[in-house]
Amino acid sequence: KLMYTKTTNNVCITVEPVFLDDQSLPFDNQFVWGYKVWVENQGSETVQIISRTWRITDGDGLTSEIKGEGVVGEKPSITPGATYHYTSGTPLNTPSGMMEGTYHMKTKSGKHFDVVIPAFSLDSPYEKAALH
Repeated sequence: KLMYTKTTNNVCITVEPVFLDDQSLPFDNQFVWGYKVWVENQGSETVQIISRTWRITDGDGLTSEIKGEGVVGEKPSITPGATYHYTSGTPLNTPSGMMEGTYHMKTKSGKHFDVVIPAFSLDSPYEKAALH
């Protein structure tokens, strides 16, 4: 399985994307991916995810930006050494694409900071091989 990991400001983000064949309708140009995210607090202070910004780019190069409060309806606090894990998903109209983003976080003492979500590719078995 492909895992993508990046550490920013003592917070390690790991993402594992999975193509969801059973939820996709390739002949209707609907392709769906799930992704698992682990947020590991490697620092010495409790941190909280306040909001997120995702940039999703489809196989045609069209990028959409999605901003929202928290993650999956929660604003989890993560104590030092702990890992928060959640699963989400995204649909695309193309058989491949990529995602990246930012978590906007704050420490228990009120300091705000951003954590980079590593860019990860969304690949499906329906991607046609590029001919050069």
